[in-house]
Amino acid sequence: MRVERGLRALCAHIGAQGGVARVAALRRAGWSRYCIRVAAERGLLVPVRRDWVALPGADAELVAAARGGVVLSCLTQARRLGLWVLREDRPHVAADPHASGRKSARAHVHWAAPLVPRHPDALVDPIENVLTLVAHCQPHEVALAVWESALAQGRAVRDELTRLPLDTTARRLLDAAQSYAGSGLETIFSVRLRWLRVRIVPQAWILGHRVDFLIGRRLVVQIDGRQHIGGQRASDVAHDAALMLQGYHVIRVTYEQVLDDWPAVQDLISRAVGQGLHRAA
Repeated sequence: MRVERGLRALCAHIGAQGGVARVAALRRAGWSRYCIRVAAERGLLVPVRRDWVALPGADAELVAAARGGVVLSCLTQARRLGLWVLREDRPHVAADPHASGRKSARAHVHWAAPLVPRHPDALVDPIENVLTLVAHCQPHEVALAVWESALAQGRAVRDELTRLPLDTTARRLLDAAQSYAGSGLETIFSVRLRWLRVRIVPQAWILGHRVDFLIGRRLVVQIDGRQHIGGQRASDVAHDAALMLQGYHVIRVTYEQVLDDWPAVQDLISRAVGQGLHRAA
């Protein structure tokens, strides 16, 4: 009975750690090698790599990190934290340049010394390391969207980031990041049009509805997502008509156009600004 209670407690402890644990950490927490071995023999634990075990069905990304001797970081950990991520073509992990271990060929491995030290038992990077890797991995506007998402959600604290020895690239992102930004798409849109040197207000409230962007005083840009159908579509069309009757000019594009056909979107907006459609009548 005592053994059974011990095994249940062991599995509960590992579950609280994310389902994957280092044997050395379990030993420090008070479990004997005998208890860990019995749990493995009964199928309650699965060997992952030397000195690492996991619960059956544990988080596959954490298991892969333990197996590879890396930590989840950059875009992968940003996505796991619920931050805005544009695209993640493959897992992004980090490893100390001098670390040993088997690194998966499928993953993008960031070989960089961390700003915040990583505990040997950790399988995910601290947010500060995640953001600094994103800064060098992604284009400026995409990285800025991730940084702003982290600040807006409280995942990162500006004052704490300021005290880190950030390099020029990361420092530039911190200086540009807004703590109360909306979606990543808003960040990308605004950064790409900054060269126009006109006021761009995201989520502006006009005639009882929010619009995605108000450029200048009269140019409205609406970005349609995949859910823009049915009743939502009818409501937006009616609001577009009301805006135009009040002297606003409306440009409506899709999410995919902004991300995949930006030159055409930029040309459309710059021509509208060139014609003065953003100015009050």
